[in-house]
Amino acid sequence: MIWLVYLLIGIGTLFQILGTLALHRFPDVYTRMHGATKCTTFGSLFIYLGVIIYGIIMYVSGEAAYASLSLHTFVVMIFILVTNPTGAHALARAAHSSGVMPERAIVDRLRSDGR
Repeated sequence: MIWLVYLLIGIGTLFQILGTLALHRFPDVYTRMHGATKCTTFGSLFIYLGVIIYGIIMYVSGEAAYASLSLHTFVVMIFILVTNPTGAHALARAAHSSGVMPERAIVDRLRSDGR
């Protein structure tokens, strides 16, 4: 069962690395934010799931303190799932209202003149 923990943490680490590459490779602030937010959210999700499963395994084997670890990790996972996309959305709206335009946008629904 511990192999599942290693697998989840490995997948999460891979997503975090892909998020780092998105910050360096994508052309403008919006695509960078999109790539980094998606990857770090999913990367954190997989890592937290690995920690929760590890805590459950340890709790079942007799270590009562690990139940608290799983519960706290679950609460943090919920906060990350809510705040990470919300923060990226707020940053994108602020960038757009300050005049930073996407490089390859065909339709910009937020522009005031409707183009």
